[in-house]
Amino acid sequence: MRRWRSGETFWKKFSPDPFKNFLVLSEPGTMLGIIGGSRAYDLMARGVLRGEGLGPAATPYGKSQPLYRLTLGGRQVLFLSRHGEKDYSTSAPFVNYRANIYALKESGVRGIVAWSGPGAINPRLRVGQYVLPDDIIDQTRRRPSTFFEGAGWGFIRQSPVFCPTLTAGLAGALTDLGLEFAPQATYVCTEGPRLETRAEIKMFAMWGGDLVGMTLCPEAFLARELEMCYAAICYVTNFAEGVKERPNQPEKLFGGMATDDELRAQEQAVNRFPEIIEKFCSRYDALPVQCNCESSMLRLRKSGRVGDDWHTWIRYDTQG
Repeated sequence: MRRWRSGETFWKKFSPDPFKNFLVLSEPGTMLGIIGGSRAYDLMARGVLRGEGLGPAATPYGKSQPLYRLTLGGRQVLFLSRHGEKDYSTSAPFVNYRANIYALKESGVRGIVAWSGPGAINPRLRVGQYVLPDDIIDQTRRRPSTFFEGAGWGFIRQSPVFCPTLTAGLAGALTDLGLEFAPQATYVCTEGPRLETRAEIKMFAMWGGDLVGMTLCPEAFLARELEMCYAAICYVTNFAEGVKERPNQPEKLFGGMATDDELRAQEQAVNRFPEIIEKFCSRYDALPVQCNCESSMLRLRKSGRVGDDWHTWIRYDTQG
């Protein structure tokens, strides 16, 4: 094992020809990345989401999920399915979050819209409803959560956690389409892959949690470290343990925590995602900037501790 020094970029050591192993996009307007969450693989398998397959990107953290170039709302975007292409093949604790975020950044993406299918802690929410979370409680334990291992920086404020510019764009898209949504919610991110106990859900409710899921951490934090805008759009998949009484049915998804009617509501919500993202993309250029996401490292740049090349901010652990 060797530790990469700040100032040694990925390309100098990882590949003699960066364009051989990595996708680099230079087309104007290729600035948005979409991270598909629960059921994204289903939309891909059914051909609802279609695009040019670009394959996984090699990064210092391993391979990313395969990237696709899509055209949505007249704009080229990069899309990846967080959990796999054809099935839920990688559960949340084992997603390579650093590789995915690194790959999007390296490919020219400056803003990310991520979707997630959490359970509802707040009983006023309903299954199938869209939610735009505005805060996070991080209960993950074993996931690599920073690009700055061994470095003397990373003290970045997390308020707001989610980019207000992108969130406003998502709210506008949902409004344009006449879709009901909750404009605020606190998302509790657990480690998984097991589901939460009744006592844990009671505790999260006391903390002010509205949703419980497994995917937005450390994704949101990693994007902020690389000065990328990041916003999330959720759809409620079920009520969390103990919020609504459900018999344990081991033969069903998540042990039967969603009724047949709720499963249909889930399906309807997922099927609208391409339309929502397309509407969002069509609005993107007109969004007024309401964030400072691209200035997360400004203090360190001004002090001379880091340079303008984001590759030099990062320390890598790699074989060799």
